[in-house]
Amino acid sequence: MRLVAFRKRLMYQNYERINEYLHSIQADMNIEYLYIQMIQDHSSVYLFDPSSGYLTLGYKEELSERFDKLKGNERLEPTVSRTEFGWLSSAGEPVLSSDGEKCAVAFVDIDMTEIVRNTIRFTVLMVCLCILIILAAGMDISRKIKKRISRPIELLTEATHKFGNGEEGYDENNIVDLDIHTRDEIEELYHATQSMQKSIINYMDNLTRVTAEKERIGAELNVATQIQASMLPCIFPAFPDRDEMDIYATMTPAKEVGGDFYDFFMVDDRHMAIVMADVSGKGVPAALFMVIGKTLIKDHTQPGRDLGEVFTEVNNILCESNENGMFITAFEGVLDLVTGEFRYVNAGHEMPFVYRRETNTYEAYKIRAGFVLAGIEDIVYKEQKLQLNIGDKIFQYTDGVTEATDKDRQLYGMDRLDHVLNQQCLSSNPEETLKLVKADIDAFVGDNDQFDDITMLCLEYTKKMENQRLLNNC
Repeated sequence: MRLVAFRKRLMYQNYERINEYLHSIQADMNIEYLYIQMIQDHSSVYLFDPSSGYLTLGYKEELSERFDKLKGNERLEPTVSRTEFGWLSSAGEPVLSSDGEKCAVAFVDIDMTEIVRNTIRFTVLMVCLCILIILAAGMDISRKIKKRISRPIELLTEATHKFGNGEEGYDENNIVDLDIHTRDEIEELYHATQSMQKSIINYMDNLTRVTAEKERIGAELNVATQIQASMLPCIFPAFPDRDEMDIYATMTPAKEVGGDFYDFFMVDDRHMAIVMADVSGKGVPAALFMVIGKTLIKDHTQPGRDLGEVFTEVNNILCESNENGMFITAFEGVLDLVTGEFRYVNAGHEMPFVYRRETNTYEAYKIRAGFVLAGIEDIVYKEQKLQLNIGDKIFQYTDGVTEATDKDRQLYGMDRLDHVLNQQCLSSNPEETLKLVKADIDAFVGDNDQFDDITMLCLEYTKKMENQRLLNNC
């Protein structure tokens, strides 16, 4: 009896130890139900069930459908179901004897609610972890971008801005010099910026030299303009002690030094000469050629000399020294203050307007025009004549008057000049006449630039020279 009791106690102790072991497994693995059943005929006998909290040794129940799925020694794949015990995921594993025969089945039931909760917890944890990884990666990428892209661009922008504002001057020592070695488009931009700055510095140096040269030339041109203007008679009244004539002349130069010139002078006490001319071209060469032409015409105009011979000789002299191929259109006339005879010669110049007091009209006087001066050697010029009466006038001009251009590229023209002379200048003296014509030209041109000199001269025969003056001069 004692032996039997000892065996029972030993078996109980072993059972309890196994049950505790299974309970620890259940707790460690968070298993809802863990039990082992032995199959006997059509029933199943519970051997272990630590999840119930008490021993169920020998408890029998009808075989369930789960046992039908256990064929031979195969395991029961996990299945999910809702029963009175809860929402469970169940699996079974055959327990084999030492002979390899199935003697029992171990079942495990896991609460799906806990699985789902753990899954959600794991998912949330993974999402948070991913977000942290993304943020860390983003910060690292941002730091690298700033170091590799943003910062070099900021430095390049700042340096370029300083260079563009000229804060440190335009010098090769102030070219942007940065430590940019990104080996990409930013480094290419940096080198392109350096190249551009070198080009700008070279341009600024050239511009400085050109500007200085331009200022020097401009100063010289201003001096040339002043010299040119000072060579033209500009004090009026021109002959305050003579009342036989009234004369007035103006020249409005264009922006460049031009070649227009006028002149008037007493050939002798009885004869007065007027000259109106226009040199081809602009600038200093034209001004110098103008000085030569003006001087030659005046020097060769002598009392009693034929004006055709004057222009013939002047033309030959000009042709000898005309290496630049320039030419002069010129008109010269000499008025006899006693008889009113007006001798003139024309070398390709504009036709004058003649005012007749008798008819109170201006009319373009059609004259035979010779060839320009300094064009061809040995040209023979012919002197011509017309008769002026007391109160008659001669209005002469250069092509800067008729070729004045408005904003629509329309020319002032002969018709408009004829109109202003006959509508506004009939009762005007020479000075008033020129002012009225110039005002009409200005109104026509408007804000358009003046491209040529505007030169005009008006001579009025006011009184015959008295014989007593002649006798006094003799």
